[in-house]
Amino acid sequence: MLNRVCQILSILSFLMVTSVIGGGYFGYKYVTSEQFKSKLMKEVMGNVTGLMPKVLDQGLPDMTGPSLPATSLPKF
Repeated sequence: MLNRVCQILSILSFLMVTSVIGGGYFGYKYVTSEQFKSKLMKEVMGNVTGLMPKVLDQGLPDMTGPSLPATSLPKF
């Protein structure tokens, strides 16, 4: 009886290990595929392009000052 239980547990363990290895392999192949990269880039670019005009309008100043003050320049 114990022999039969051990055999069943061994078969179940083998099936679980092979399914985890197979799932990892196919998951890795999917993540590194060109189709996944293009899908991800389309999604990211869609989100970023919607935010960029708002960020640029809020972040850029209307006018800037001089790069160096003209009165405190050293004299050579």
